[in-house]
This record gives sequence, structure tokens and C-alpha cells, in this order.
Amino acid sequence: MRRGLVHVLAWLLATGAAVTLSWWGVHTVMAGTAYDPPRALPVVGTTATAATATAGPTPHRPSRSRPASPSLSPSSSPTATVRRSPGPAAAPTPSATPSGEVKAYDTDGGRAVFELGAADATLVSATPGAGWSMQVWKTQTWIRVEFSRGTDRVSVFCTWHDGPPHVEIGTY
Repeated sequence: MRRGLVHVLAWLLATGAAVTLSWWGVHTVMAGTAYDPPRALPVVGTTATAATATAGPTPHRPSRSRPASPSLSPSSSPTATVRRSPGPAAAPTPSATPSGEVKAYDTDGGRAVFELGAADATLVSATPGAGWSMQVWKTQTWIRVEFSRGTDRVSVFCTWHDGPPHVEIGTY
């Protein structure tokens, strides 16, 4: 009986040590890769366009070979989910100056800033408002930024699949 208890105690100590060592290793690696959510860079000299409420986003009708809407499919899962955290925005660096026209779109849910080129667009920054969260979807022909709070949704949808970039804002 005593020998069995010694074996059980030794097994428990070895298992506890192995679990602790594994947890510590994973925690150390994960702590080294964790970072604060990206903060929006201030955009100087741009025109902010106020959002107008619509019944919902009205995507363009693309050619048959292109995706028709920003609906989520397994191949277009969200690329980012960010919660707003207070803090100062980082100053832009001179090398980060975009080459296209930069436009900011303010909505009830937050602000999305795009660089609109002649035939494509790039998301410069997206910042959710207080109490809002956001998700970003990107493909080769459109970018969708969705701000959400409870059941409220505001979507900023930039498409360029059949011409120059076009931005639409919808609430639903």
C-alpha cells in the first residue's frame, strides 16, 4: 500500500512539473508575440466624408467571374478583430506616405481611412468608436470594414472590381 502511494505521489509530482513547465513555455512564447491593437495614424490634409444612413449596403454588380458581395465565406474570413483601447496615436513616419488619394470616412461606429488609387485601394486605418468593435475583410477586389455594437452594424465597403475604387457606407 505504501509503495503504491509513493508511486502515485511521484506520478503526480512529475505530471504537475511537466504541466507547469509546458504552460510556462507556451505562456512565454505567447506573451512575446502579443501586442496592442493597431492604432489609427492621424491623417493630415484629407477630407472626411460624413456617413449617411441607408437601408443597407448596395454592392455593385460585378462580372460573373468576380465575387458579388462581401458575404462571409470560408475563403474570406475576417482578417482582423479589434477592440478600441485608449491611448495616443503613433506619429506617422515620412516613409509611410501613401501614393494615392487618402480619404477618411467617419461613421457612427468608427472611422475608416482608405488610400484610393486609380485601379485599386488600400486600407490605411480603421478605428472603432467607443463601445464598438470591428472586423475587416479583404479580397483582391474589395475591402469591407464592419463596425458592430450589439445588434447595430455599420459597414464601410470599398470596391474596385469593375473600375476605380468606390466607397459605400451602410447601416443595418
